[in-house]
Amino acid sequence: MKINNIFSAAAALILAFAITGCESEKEFKIIDGNLPIKTSSLYMVGNATPNGWSIDSPTPLTATDEDPLVFVWEGDLYAGEMKLCLVPGSWDVPFIRPLTAGTEIGREDISDAPFKMHAGNPDDKWNVTAAGTYSLSFDLRNWTMSTRFLKEPDGPAIEPIVADVLYIVGDATPNGWSIDAPTETEKVSDFIFRYEGPLVSGEMKACISAGSWDVEFIRPLSDQCTIGKDGAESNDFVYSASPDNKWKVTDSGNYRLTFDLENWTIETEYLGEIIAVKDPIETSTLFMIGDATPNGWSMDNATELTVSQDNKYVFTWEGQLVSGTMKACTERDGTFSCPFIRPSSPDCEISSAGVAAPDFVYTKNPDDQWRVTEAGKYRLTFDLENWTIKAEKLN
Repeated sequence: MKINNIFSAAAALILAFAITGCESEKEFKIIDGNLPIKTSSLYMVGNATPNGWSIDSPTPLTATDEDPLVFVWEGDLYAGEMKLCLVPGSWDVPFIRPLTAGTEIGREDISDAPFKMHAGNPDDKWNVTAAGTYSLSFDLRNWTMSTRFLKEPDGPAIEPIVADVLYIVGDATPNGWSIDAPTETEKVSDFIFRYEGPLVSGEMKACISAGSWDVEFIRPLSDQCTIGKDGAESNDFVYSASPDNKWKVTDSGNYRLTFDLENWTIETEYLGEIIAVKDPIETSTLFMIGDATPNGWSMDNATELTVSQDNKYVFTWEGQLVSGTMKACTERDGTFSCPFIRPSSPDCEISSAGVAAPDFVYTKNPDDQWRVTEAGKYRLTFDLENWTIKAEKLN
């Protein structure tokens, strides 16, 4: 009898555990969806934001009193891109991003749009299409964001810019992006500066000092404001450190640019096509560089050509070229700021048929290069008196 009682008690105990286990399985629930993003800080970064792309000092949002996981911000946004992060100082952290790259923020309000958060690629960002004053709200509890367009941007407070010199800088200008030696304009009066000379297709902005990018620049009101044969898209400019707006020169040619630093305006006049003066290029050496050449882009080991004993302006080279691009220079300039011998049009082809166009230019920009489309052994001949190149593919 005692043994039977022991077995009965054991069976009852096992049954009780089994019932408890079943009840626990019934109560176990899987949480579907994103958990709240727990943080006490939130920042936005990008050229659309007040502090630009500075990850060390991105623009902070403020947590609301009603819900510490809802962050808000009100202020001016520029046309450009933006994303958000929880901490400053690193690009390797997860960022809050739109579900689709390039999702627009503009005059049309957004209400409770979902967002995502991840580090690395794809580096999706919002695209602010209209500059102005905005109200932004990011709900980190529900992973949604809202925007409201409040008003058009206020015009800048125009005060005369006092300067002794004015420079233009950019790949559209003669000296390119060299901030240590930008292209200087002529001072006509206290506030009027004028540049007359060639501009090529590319970008440009202006500054009153050389040597540093960490200064205020004279820029168009909106990025990529065009300058062409018909003048400037807008004559007004701003004087600011950010956003990094630049003019876009659409037609290469000779121009007259007049900067009025008192009224913050620019007048542009197209004077005609650039007429290249082809004086013989005086040099005792000639080198070529590029991933099509034997020594690649190493300026220290740039491939040297041989000068003709009969003509000091003719240089030749024989050897293997691979598919890629190339250009030539008269010295091994480790700064890459020297003028280069280039084709007169980008990606001019060198192949078994020779060179697509024999004429070349000698300039700092634009950075046009020859493109070798067929690897093999070639003989290249540069005529620095007549500014021509000949390419022969050797069997």
